[in-house]
Amino acid sequence: MEPTRDYTIESLDTGLRLMQLFLTHDSLTVSEAAGRLSVGRSTAHRVLSTLEGRGFTIRDSSGRGWSAGPELVRLGRPAGFDAAVRERLGPVLDDAVRRTGETVRSAALVGDRIIVTDGRESPHPVRVVLETGRTHPAHGTAGGRMLLSRMTTDQVCALYPQERLPEANPRTPVSRSALLAELADIRACGYALSRGESAPGMHTVAVPLAGSSWRDGLALTACAPADRGDDAALVRRAGELRLSAALLGPAPAGRPSAHEA
Repeated sequence: MEPTRDYTIESLDTGLRLMQLFLTHDSLTVSEAAGRLSVGRSTAHRVLSTLEGRGFTIRDSSGRGWSAGPELVRLGRPAGFDAAVRERLGPVLDDAVRRTGETVRSAALVGDRIIVTDGRESPHPVRVVLETGRTHPAHGTAGGRMLLSRMTTDQVCALYPQERLPEANPRTPVSRSALLAELADIRACGYALSRGESAPGMHTVAVPLAGSSWRDGLALTACAPADRGDDAALVRRAGELRLSAALLGPAPAGRPSAHEA
């Protein structure tokens, strides 16, 4: 719906429209922003710089483009809470708990925290309890690091502006440099591991479930007691989770996909 022109503050309107662009574009140059907003380059640059000052945009390290900043990331609604997406993820979670035999969860990134959006509990008498809606520091969990690995290095650095990271527990990365190195490893192998970080005695593996960026990303995790979660078991479950995640497939006609949620 177009705003009522008599009451529109042009500079604010331009800023809001620019923020909307970052909901569909991973990065924009000044020229691209100016063209899409039908404003001059100098206006686009001023608006981008103003948003940067409030944490809504960040400059790429190359200096040629701009990306969504941490404040805009925090405003984004996690894809996993969309009703249509939750319906489509149900069979994926059912398949994942059947394949792994362990508690499985879908999780989304909200700023520098991860939130559990849905899941299924293991049938084992001794199992990890599902706690939907609970949040954890993203850098201290397998699912969180999986989703952080889908962000650019510049976005991760904007989310964690200090070299020393908040201490989630003694096993988590304590420096941004260590976190960035681990995220590079996760990108290379395609899964993330956590051994006793979220809770003592709980081992977790995470793979990508949906989405390609911070806007729509979800992680699929399997959590098990340590005695059923050695390294070999975690790697095997990563493969099982990938098979389950592949069931998501394309969205039905007329329904939003996890990428569009």
